[in-house]
Formats: sequence, C-alpha cells, structure tokens
Amino acid sequence: MSLRITERCRVVVDNDWAGDPDGLVALAHHLLSTANRVVAVTGSQLNPVFGPPAGTAAAGTRLAQQLVDLVDGPHRPVVATGCDVPIDGGDTGSAAADAIVAEARREDPLPLFLVCGGPLTNVAQALRQAPDIAARLTLVWVGGSIDPAAPEYNRDTDAQAASEVLGRGDLAVWQFPLETYRRCAYSVAELEHDVGGAGRVGAWLWQRYLELPVPDFVAQGETWPLGDSPPVLVTALDDASSTWTTSPAEPGRRVYTDVDVRLLVADLLARLRLHERRAGTGD
Repeated sequence: MSLRITERCRVVVDNDWAGDPDGLVALAHHLLSTANRVVAVTGSQLNPVFGPPAGTAAAGTRLAQQLVDLVDGPHRPVVATGCDVPIDGGDTGSAAADAIVAEARREDPLPLFLVCGGPLTNVAQALRQAPDIAARLTLVWVGGSIDPAAPEYNRDTDAQAASEVLGRGDLAVWQFPLETYRRCAYSVAELEHDVGGAGRVGAWLWQRYLELPVPDFVAQGETWPLGDSPPVLVTALDDASSTWTTSPAEPGRRVYTDVDVRLLVADLLARLRLHERRAGTGD
C-alpha cells in the first residue's frame, strides 16, 4: 500500500532522445512519478557535430517508445517524432509540433508543462502553428547559459528556434541554464551500480550508456551529468529547496541557479526499485 498522491500537472516531454542518455533517465523519472501525468513524448534531432542528423529524431523516438512500453504505466502518452533539421532549414511542421499543439489546446483542469531538454525546434514549430498556445502552458527548458558568451549545446543546435521561443513575451519560461544543470553530476560508477542495478528499467537505461556511440573527440571522465533531470522538481516533486532568479521586466521568466540534486537522485533510484518490486508482485 502507498500513500495517495495528488496529480499536480500534465507534462509533454521533448528531447533529442538519440543523444545523451540523461534525457532517457529524466523521461523514466517523469513516467514513474505519480504527481505528473505524462501526456506526450516528442523527439528532436541531434546536432550535426555528432554526424549526419537525418533519421536521428526518429531513432530517438523509437528509444522513447521502448521506455514508455517498458515502464507500462497507467497513462500511455503519445510518442511523436520531430524533424531532422533546425527550424530555418525548410520543414514547417512535424508530428511532434502537432502533438504539442493538440495537448495545449485540450481542455483540462491540470496545468500543462512543456519540458524540453534539447533544442527548441519542436517548441518553435508548435508556436508558429498556433501562437495562442503560449498562454496555455509553461515551458521548462534545460538549456542556454547565464554567461552569454558560453557555448551551450541545446541552444546552439537550433539558435533560431531558441531566439524565437525565448523572445516571446507571452510565454512563461522556467530555465535551467548550463551553469545549473552541469552541477547535477553523477559518477559513472554510480550510474552502473545504482541505476543499472535498479531493476529492468534501470538496466535498460544503463545499457543506453554502454551503446552510446561517443565520438572520438570526447574524452570520457569518471562523471556524467544528469542534466535533464532538474525539471522533475518542477513537475513531480518540489523545488522549494532550489533557488531561482526573476526579473520585473520578465515576470514569467525563472532562471534556476541551484537545484536539489539529493532529492532528484534519491527519488529516481527509489522509484526504479519500487517499480521493479511492484512489477514482481503484480501490485
């Protein structure tokens, strides 16, 4: 028997699922959480620095679908693919953008969070298609940087999309920038032991790290950031122990400067273990 947890929100989770597996770790956390109802999962392209991006959005959504099926939760979110090029590359729409628009326009008493841990391509496409949805959701984005001169993968993969989305005054944006999400470090040994040893879902996640085609120019160290996980604090847990800044000029904009990494990691591991235990007992 478990405590009855009240649903807090609906969540659309958008990411470049074929890239760093920390996105899939975060997706598993969202799917296993009771307080946030994942209603759609949408996938975007990888940066060309990792090779030709053609097919990477579809490859990523196949991984996301595998994870959704493995978790097999009470809610079955739509899984939709975005396009393989930046927003100024010629494509004007995608199934991912359609899914975001459809959920934003659906009447539901629960607030909607659009959690993006990758480039903002799908978000920008959805807002181009339906500008009115900006007032119907909050964008929670892992990306950008406090230092404007710092290179940052999610923003730079589609700089035009980031400029369009962040330039909107009618869209609430809660941002976890580079300086914050890089602090969510976890050791590779912990990933293998703690996550990989936490049941079938954890083992599946660890396998994604083992199979990731890391480019030769990347020197792998002993740590790996779980940078896409902080939005779980906003949607499912509690960000009261985190810190953020706001500006009178942008009242709908939060920039998180510190997050509760202990709560994030401990909750993730507990949920993986509980899921395995309940799957074994049929509870």
